[in-house]
Amino acid sequence: MRILVTGGAGMIGSNLVKTLISQNHDVTVVDNYWRGKLNYLKNDDILVTSKIINADLRDYSKTLEVIQGFDFVFHLADIVAGINYVFDNQLFLWRSNIMINSNVINACIENNIKNLVYVGTACSYPKEKQSYIGPPLFKEEDAYPAEPESSYGWSKLMGEYEAELALETGKINVGILRLHNVYGPPCELDPGKSQVIPALCRKAILYPKEPFIVWGSGNQRRSFVYIDDIIDALVDVRTRGMNKGVIQIGTDHSDSIADIAKKIMGISGKDINIQFDLDKPEGDVDRAADCSKAKQILDWSPKVSIDKGLEKTYEWCLRELG
Repeated sequence: MRILVTGGAGMIGSNLVKTLISQNHDVTVVDNYWRGKLNYLKNDDILVTSKIINADLRDYSKTLEVIQGFDFVFHLADIVAGINYVFDNQLFLWRSNIMINSNVINACIENNIKNLVYVGTACSYPKEKQSYIGPPLFKEEDAYPAEPESSYGWSKLMGEYEAELALETGKINVGILRLHNVYGPPCELDPGKSQVIPALCRKAILYPKEPFIVWGSGNQRRSFVYIDDIIDALVDVRTRGMNKGVIQIGTDHSDSIADIAKKIMGISGKDINIQFDLDKPEGDVDRAADCSKAKQILDWSPKVSIDKGLEKTYEWCLRELG
């Protein structure tokens, strides 16, 4: 198939591109390298595809030009970073992601693309339902009544809504995955843009030159899913999950950030003094996923344990920073 991956030079996108190419698909990447990197698309210093377009999908005329002639579009492009960046740039994230999502969805329809996979986020669940330790496992329908904590969560939820509206036109097939916290290589290590697991890996590797500071109390919890399991879900939704509504991808348990920090410290082999900065934001308190729909429709369940996933991520970060 002729497949386009938006955000294809990012962590998820680059892994998906490599998998699709290994399955003999004709894959094109579009990315503006806001967080994605060309190096992510290399195996042994060789690019896995020459079909790479540098474009900003907030420009609708450019989006129309780029998204044409494909059998399938995986839409992963968005603007996101660590929690501090998200809360410091709410308007920018909202406007950017609303434009990106709307432009991609409408360009697909206008250019007669038949199949689109939209990737959403568990950040779209209501903040009230994530405000205490041990809430019930989230189901897909728990996103409404809507009240995400951040503009990022709102923008991604509105992308889901627009994708569903596109499906209602009868002109396009749509698959929607709502992902919980994805981690694994390759990942952003820049202090201004990195998310929690790569940030803690970086701090452990550089310690004591960089202090090992955990943002917030460390009691906040997340459902972490390793990148390989995410790619399995994306591949499966193309063949099994189209026009089936939102399917969330996560784990049925959560891990506290404090526990993640301790696991990374153990992997590092260093005697690290963990500090907690209570002046930093920590976001929603807790969430985990009821993945019965993913199991039923995609025959999907996570396979990589948090311990194995953290080991693989730390090893990659160590090579990058070494």
